[in-house]
Amino acid sequence: MKIMRLGESGHEQPAVLVTSPEGPDRYFSLLPLTADVDGAFLADGGLEKARKALEAGELPVLDGAAALRVGSPVARPGSVVGIGMNYAAHAAESGAEPPTIPVVFLKPSNTVTGPFDPAPLPPRSTQYDWEVELGIVIGKEASYLGSPDEAAGCVAGYVTANDFSEREYQLPGAAGQWTKGKSLPGSTPLGPWLVPADQIDGGNLRLRSWVNGEPRQDSTSAELIFDVPTLIHHCSQYMRLEPGDVILTGTPQGVALSGRFPYLQPGDVVEVEVEGLGRQRQELFRTRAASTA
Repeated sequence: MKIMRLGESGHEQPAVLVTSPEGPDRYFSLLPLTADVDGAFLADGGLEKARKALEAGELPVLDGAAALRVGSPVARPGSVVGIGMNYAAHAAESGAEPPTIPVVFLKPSNTVTGPFDPAPLPPRSTQYDWEVELGIVIGKEASYLGSPDEAAGCVAGYVTANDFSEREYQLPGAAGQWTKGKSLPGSTPLGPWLVPADQIDGGNLRLRSWVNGEPRQDSTSAELIFDVPTLIHHCSQYMRLEPGDVILTGTPQGVALSGRFPYLQPGDVVEVEVEGLGRQRQELFRTRAASTA
């Protein structure tokens, strides 16, 4: 069972995708259960209700679904929490030592977009970078949790994510700040689907990325310095995580920041994939600066 949101931006409808090696993909509407895949749906046991309704044959077929735009599988999150340098090899290629505690930053929720939407390149950007990441979708409030074991029960499911980052805005000089480099419009594509946590092992998934068809990153979530329960437990000590929030768990080695690859340019095509969670594709285009006239 794969949870999706289909339709034009701002008008997506919730759906379930069922895939089978024996037959074609089938799409079913979730509208009998919810108007959207949001925090309220997840907190109310929506994924289990969807599973039971699907098994009982209570969800109507969604005709023409394959032709619809694919949106983020989760409606606009309250918080998007980023984790930096959570793979030792990526920390090394960034010129940093592996962290001893999680590096945490926030991305505005208005950066979230669909997995196949064109990706805007900022007007003056010269160091725009890609980052394939495993995304955690929170399904239960997490605040001052007592242990990582308790945190594991707060995961609704997982998504593929791309954390586009402008390195010149993020890192060098006195003006460089992570928030500046991580907050640009369209910089957090999610999806194409959400897979419930009990259907997939988030601790051992292959992550890969490509630019213009050439391989860039290839790693697994087993190489995370801080695993999923540890991240949720740690973040809960400093913020309240709510259902529908998303945590980006960090990216492995193989980004342009390493110096081994060029930064992104208009017309480049970026693809990222997390095993079992689907592949994204974004074509870069240059946005125009606002007129000062």
